Amino acid sequence: MENATDPSESGHLVFVDSYDADSRYRRVWLRGWGWEPMEREEFEPRVRRLFPDIDLDDPGQVHWVDRPGQWPPWHPGEA
Repeated sequence: MENATDPSESGHLVFVDSYDADSRYRRVWLRGWGWEPMEREEFEPRVRRLFPDIDLDDPGQVHWVDRPGQWPPWHPGEA
């Protein structure tokens, strides 16, 4: 599921790919690191570890393709 936009040319530090209700993850592109699948609980700690001064609410730094701040539902015990 490669997004048509090349995040490396976007100027963003973080690029969150489209929401997929069939997965507990969203693909997240991190400048200098590439794409990683992440779930809600790991997103902020991972981003802040790489970019300590990032403003997660700044659309110039973090781009969400759709549904900003939303993550697919997941319940413990699901694969």
